[in-house]
Amino acid sequence: MSGIYIHIPFCKQACHYCDFHFSTSLKKKDEMVAALAKEIQLRSKFTSVTHPLSPIPETIETIYFGGGTPSILRIADLKFLIDEVFRNYKVADNPEITVEANPDDLNEVTIRELANSPVNRLSIGIQSFFEDDLKLMNRAHNVEEAKNCLEIATQYFDNISIDLIYGIPQMSPDKWLQNIETALSFNVPHISSYALTVEPKTALHSFVEKGIILPPDDEVAQAHFQILVDKLSESGFIHYELSNFGKENYFSKNNSSYWLGKKYIGIGPSAHSYDGNNRGWNVSNNSLYIKSIQENKLPIEMETLTKTDRYNEYIMTGLRTIWGVSLERIELEFGKTYLQYLNQQAAKFIDDHLLFLDDNILRTTKKGKFLCDGIASDLFLLNLE
Repeated sequence: MSGIYIHIPFCKQACHYCDFHFSTSLKKKDEMVAALAKEIQLRSKFTSVTHPLSPIPETIETIYFGGGTPSILRIADLKFLIDEVFRNYKVADNPEITVEANPDDLNEVTIRELANSPVNRLSIGIQSFFEDDLKLMNRAHNVEEAKNCLEIATQYFDNISIDLIYGIPQMSPDKWLQNIETALSFNVPHISSYALTVEPKTALHSFVEKGIILPPDDEVAQAHFQILVDKLSESGFIHYELSNFGKENYFSKNNSSYWLGKKYIGIGPSAHSYDGNNRGWNVSNNSLYIKSIQENKLPIEMETLTKTDRYNEYIMTGLRTIWGVSLERIELEFGKTYLQYLNQQAAKFIDDHLLFLDDNILRTTKKGKFLCDGIASDLFLLNLE
């Protein structure tokens, strides 16, 4: 097994673009922490025979607190949950332990306490170093808090990632470049950057529908993406996944495990799990999740992936990464029919210089990188099973 993901479903306020599961009410926070700990215990008691999504005694290599806003918890709560993982699973020596955090939660006292805990990696949701962008997104922090937290965090943590969002309406190329250069000035070794997208049922979707905010422009987002790739490449970052850039030895081990198809357990409401053949997801409701766990029941739905499902997932994740899609693996794992189909579908993208073959590995070109999700969908197989 690769890792354990723990979903903390609370936020101080709702970002306008976010469609992840969370609540702005903290009334059930203590109950939730107890339920998360109990789910860790419950999942560890199952074997692959009794529950395919909880195989043991495979070694846990990463622990990742996502959300929501994990930094909304007390350090003692985070330590308690980490200790629960160590008590119930075989954990690798020096595992990567990441906490997603918002700048407004990270003062010097908090950062020092985190540094003295088992946590060894911070993922900080900066998103932008401009006040107007932060207000448009309804972020809980301001620019001063963003810069102050990075100044302090870099004194205590070596392994830091920051998030940035591009493609924001009316953001000029120069403004986006300033965002990147400000991020680089803090010498962080990892940057994750995503295009602003309008998800259904979000405040941003409503604002766009009503004409209050202009919709994101794909051409602007693509231009921002190329600026990002060029600037970070010049600065020694490796573009190892579509949205992720890391200095050597600073790739996210947790996220890389997803893209490489390793197994993981998701703890908490809405969290997903995967064992190579089956996928599961917990109920996306805090009250129902807590009630079920208190009754010693796992509130999880499952599906068994077909060979075609697994092929399509490998195509999607492989094309997003520097590791690409191995044609040898396609033939060995899925068979000659799948390989022939892939070669046939990929030919036009190779001719258009969006894909290329290197040592029997299919990868996206620089031109094709931004378009890789669309390219992958054209390589999907829909009707063999």
